[in-house]
Amino acid sequence: MKTKTLVILSMLLGIGTVLHLVMPGTWAIKPDMMLAMMFLGIALFPEKKNVLLLGIATGLLTALTTSFPMGQIPNIIDKPITAFVFYGLFLLLSKKLSKHLSLTILTVVCTFISGTLFLGSAYILFELPGPFIALFGSAVLPAMALNAIILFILYPLVITILKRTDFASTASM
Repeated sequence: MKTKTLVILSMLLGIGTVLHLVMPGTWAIKPDMMLAMMFLGIALFPEKKNVLLLGIATGLLTALTTSFPMGQIPNIIDKPITAFVFYGLFLLLSKKLSKHLSLTILTVVCTFISGTLFLGSAYILFELPGPFIALFGSAVLPAMALNAIILFILYPLVITILKRTDFASTASM
């Protein structure tokens, strides 16, 4: 793994951790903005080892910053699975559509998957602090919209920055 790749992925994880930590929430649950940075990292560096690293690191960092009661284990379960689902769908969809459009569409779809996995595993392993639908509606639906908007705006900016620096040879455009 290249050091440049690790540096960029680390910066994305750091930004995502701050977003996840400061995001306000309701019903003891908050929209997961860290997913946007994980998806961006996968889109920039679509390799299995990067996806595994991002999935595990994102799961651990969201587990550390979660406000959801007993949300540590569901975060560790859902992030690696979501990362590989996103990776597989991104490879398929980006061949048919532009990477920008496929990234935006898959952000919505995979945020839905992540939220469902998170709440589902929390429901199975522990007790939810409220009704599933209320938790889903107050956190997952806003996260779907926010993550899509963030990545729709951020992806072209990051690509432009990477092209203007020597990082462009590292990232998959």
